[in-house]
Amino acid sequence: MTGSITTTRTGERADLLETLGKHRFFLRHTTQGLTDEQAALSPTVSRLSLGGLVKHVANTEAAWLRFVLGGAERMEEDAMPWDEQHRMMPGETLAGLLQRYEEVARETDEVIAALPDLDVAHPLPVAPWFEAGKSWSARRVFLHLIAETSQHAGHADILRETIDGQRSMG
Repeated sequence: MTGSITTTRTGERADLLETLGKHRFFLRHTTQGLTDEQAALSPTVSRLSLGGLVKHVANTEAAWLRFVLGGAERMEEDAMPWDEQHRMMPGETLAGLLQRYEEVARETDEVIAALPDLDVAHPLPVAPWFEAGKSWSARRVFLHLIAETSQHAGHADILRETIDGQRSMG
């Protein structure tokens, strides 16, 4: 979303952008200095890996952005099998996953700044984890992205500490 679109980065939008940016930083920072092999490790009883978390958060953010722009039907575009969404696949690199995350983040930030109305809402997709018949506004989606990113940054911190003792904070 570039060109002649007017962007607003003050007030509520500035708060959304700053908070989402801070939690994205924590997630990315957790991967600093890792090899692709380390980023693909699942060092806990879960199957989560740092590369898989970055991939998942990028894919989730991209899907929610499609939802904001076009509703539940658009959200399902480019969906990959569940298992592939959470782990590094052969040929994927941490650098490539981080680059894609950066591209998704940039697009999301542009939409947050330029969307004419944060109250625009769409019905949620039909899924067991969504309340039937409920709609979410763009604002609600962006708040959800902050929560999702923050939660996974915490998961990433645990994984990193398990791999080599490094922590994002403290």
